[in-house]
Amino acid sequence: MLIGQNITKSYGNLNVLQNLNIEIKKNEIAAIVGKSGSGKSTLLHLLGTLDTPDSGSIKISDIEITTLNDKELANFRNQRIGFIFQFHHLLGEFTALENVCIPAFIYGKDEAETIARATELLGYLGLGERLDHKPNQLSGGEQQRVAIARSLINNPDIVFADEPTGNLDDHTSEDLFQLLMKLRRDYNQTFVLVTHSSDIASRCDRTLVLSNKQLVHDAA
Repeated sequence: MLIGQNITKSYGNLNVLQNLNIEIKKNEIAAIVGKSGSGKSTLLHLLGTLDTPDSGSIKISDIEITTLNDKELANFRNQRIGFIFQFHHLLGEFTALENVCIPAFIYGKDEAETIARATELLGYLGLGERLDHKPNQLSGGEQQRVAIARSLINNPDIVFADEPTGNLDDHTSEDLFQLLMKLRRDYNQTFVLVTHSSDIASRCDRTLVLSNKQLVHDAA
């Protein structure tokens, strides 16, 4: 699903990643862990096309994303990649249903089909009765489930999640992780998580440990 080779990234004189290699298999949940400042979020942003490496190659579904121009990259990101962040980034003026539909409308998908798909996803995630609620009418866990539905609306090849449970209490975090496991099983979805939670990381298919600018450990 994803192959990254010799990925290097610096910001000014700060070298964050150096000749890093990574491989993610289809239909797996992989956790990236490491100390604060080790470059976990930087790596996730590079893999998710939100930033570009200084050198190295990244392939997703056999497409070399580091060779795409800005327009091609934006289209690829919208159509083939899903994102879940610690802070959900929902648009406050829109309902849960509308927030989920936005990436598909940007893609140019049919309105009726998009609304039906968004309704299905929200129902699957236990929010069937909350379609018309705006973010400030939802709990933190509900908002994050809306964000998950939004990440899946375009049937992405892979979903990147940056501390998806970091802003939630333990019970809600557990519920969210169980949802990701269920989505992997029922929708054949692939997830890459950055997390500080050793408990969540230990229950993923693999744990990738980032240290000294490289992945130094890959545990199944």
